[in-house]
Amino acid sequence: MNRVSCAVIRNEENEILILQGEKDAGDPLRWEFPYGSPAEDETDEECIIRVTREQLGIDIVICSLMEIVEYDCGYGQISLTPFICDTLDELPFLTVHTAFRWITPDELRNIEFTGFNVQVAHDYFSDHIGQGNRCEETLAGEFSNLDSDDAIRLMVGSFKGAREAELLAGSAIANGEVLKKLLDYSFSDDRKLAFRASWTLSKLHDKIPEIVTPYLGRLIGALDTIDNESVQRSFLRIVSLSDLNLVPARDQGMLADHCFRMLKSGFSAIAVKAYSIEIIYKLALIYPELSGELAATVRLLEDEAPTGVLAKGRNLLRKLAAKQGEADPSGMNIYD
Repeated sequence: MNRVSCAVIRNEENEILILQGEKDAGDPLRWEFPYGSPAEDETDEECIIRVTREQLGIDIVICSLMEIVEYDCGYGQISLTPFICDTLDELPFLTVHTAFRWITPDELRNIEFTGFNVQVAHDYFSDHIGQGNRCEETLAGEFSNLDSDDAIRLMVGSFKGAREAELLAGSAIANGEVLKKLLDYSFSDDRKLAFRASWTLSKLHDKIPEIVTPYLGRLIGALDTIDNESVQRSFLRIVSLSDLNLVPARDQGMLADHCFRMLKSGFSAIAVKAYSIEIIYKLALIYPELSGELAATVRLLEDEAPTGVLAKGRNLLRKLAAKQGEADPSGMNIYD
């Protein structure tokens, strides 16, 4: 029996990601969840993490395992392992699908899914709507007892989902040692630990930006040397949501150079490009001379960037022009 892994991916608003059929599929108009078959010696968990990166360009945290489904495809039986996952990424880069949507859990009942995805949607709606990851009292107790490096490392390395990341971020508000460890772990050689720590820092910034602001220089200074793309996404997300007027001029210059390189690179992830555009927009409000370079860069992206990134760039250029009282900051007809 063939093994297949799939993911029900939720964003911060608890919306669920669905994809319209693969470009070469026989029924491309129906919807599905991301899925794939494990490679040799690859676990089901490793498979779905790889598939979401390859097919969508996003990072996920596996929260829980749903009931395994055995399904007859007509040409053979498969054993389907569905995972419930969380992500901070909002803008997938589609490589094999034609469209995506974020839908509310209630909308699952109205979507025309294909094949085994019908059963996955039914099981998720039946078993998980309105349920938290774990008992709130149990979670609160666990996150209030982080009194050693081992306890903090264990909690960061093993938390399941956005709710627990939020509770861990909350403990960092009350406990400066947790905040220090989150920063240190974000630079760890343990890529999983580093991703989860930086993701939690991002959630902490969402709660109280002022707590993370003193460390923006450290995050910006590391952008050129971090080889963990997941951590870089989290750092860029934090910076993109920050008041860049509070960043020293030297760091602003480093940040602008890095973001322009990410935009022009053919290897940057879609989320990295999206955050980079947002950051340069904010910097251009401080330094209007960056407007022309941003507009020229958006023009260069027209033939290669995903539609979502290009649309974001054009929209921010319009906002920039309106704020600066110009019709077009680049002198080019980029809005046509």
